[in-house]
Amino acid sequence: MRPIFPFSAIVNQDKMKMALILNAISPQIGGVLIRGERGTAKSTAARALAALLPEIDVVSDCPFNCDPLHPETLCDNCRARVEGGEPLPVARRKTRFVDLPVSATEDRVVGTLDIELAIKKGERHFQPGVLAAANRGLLYVDEVNLLDDHVVDLLLDSAAMGVNVVEREGISFSHPARFILVGTMNPEEGELRPQLLDRFALCVEIKGITDPRARMDILERCIAFERDPESFVEEWEVHDKRLSQEIARARVLLPDVTYDETDLYAIAELSAGLQVDGHRSDIVILKTALAHAAYAGRDRINKEDILIAASLALPHRLKKQPFQETELRFQELEEKLAEARAELSEDQKAEPVPVSQASVSPVKKKSLATRQKLPAKSPTGLL
Repeated sequence: MRPIFPFSAIVNQDKMKMALILNAISPQIGGVLIRGERGTAKSTAARALAALLPEIDVVSDCPFNCDPLHPETLCDNCRARVEGGEPLPVARRKTRFVDLPVSATEDRVVGTLDIELAIKKGERHFQPGVLAAANRGLLYVDEVNLLDDHVVDLLLDSAAMGVNVVEREGISFSHPARFILVGTMNPEEGELRPQLLDRFALCVEIKGITDPRARMDILERCIAFERDPESFVEEWEVHDKRLSQEIARARVLLPDVTYDETDLYAIAELSAGLQVDGHRSDIVILKTALAHAAYAGRDRINKEDILIAASLALPHRLKKQPFQETELRFQELEEKLAEARAELSEDQKAEPVPVSQASVSPVKKKSLATRQKLPAKSPTGLL
């Protein structure tokens, strides 16, 4: 197999890399859409992320990569085997990278009737599709804006629910479909419908790097990789291995990360202040903030986590006002986030709040905050 360009060797594009890492830590976030012009390492970053993801335990003879440690997520076949008293064989594998072609049909994505068995034996069996192969892996959709809207809907629904249910030709079958969804697109080739754009949890807009020194670094690294891929990958292996360990550690810490009523109010006020439609943005910001806190090695989210999450979850959900360019809305968000970061910096200079007060109302415990009226003005000063 041809070596893959190392994730750590990608020059700059920090926001894109952060969005990918956070989805790797918490696939429940709901995926990331990377928008950008040609030649900005979109595809390279997606493939590199899959290469550094930690290995996983799977049922070795299951086409759906079921998790033997979590019986509640098993497919129908594995569940029937367990109920019949059969032990499931376990194997350890690398995380799969599944590339969805633009020409993919609905049957190819969700699965369908196995025609060969139906003709030869007259039996009805389910033939797994792309969603089966992508379970517990990374599903990459290049040129997602050119994919059929109905197929995109299926992908996003499965990513949100974590399960694929197929009922056709007399077959009723369900299997887990939990994957990291990464979509890339070039806006010059057409836009996604707003309804589909909103379904992507995070969105990153990237552009070509203009700094000559950084461009020179890109040139040197690309030439070195093409000249001797094995040596180049070996050179960056220590950095990718460290990042892989950090992702694995954050996954373990994630379930223990907490938040309180003040954090929820700050998130709600941030979305409301920017006039974001619906409530999906609030949920995404919270999930992303939890993942960022875990990545930082903390067991509680703070303002910085919320701000970074908002910068990834809100830009593609901002309303485009008449005679107002999208870029101006992005600039408005960045200004508000910059103001909040300045206030955060001032808060850090002040005397720290005792831990006993800072964590007085974690959500996992019943707190006094749930019985108190929230202030009319955000106590965090995010907006």
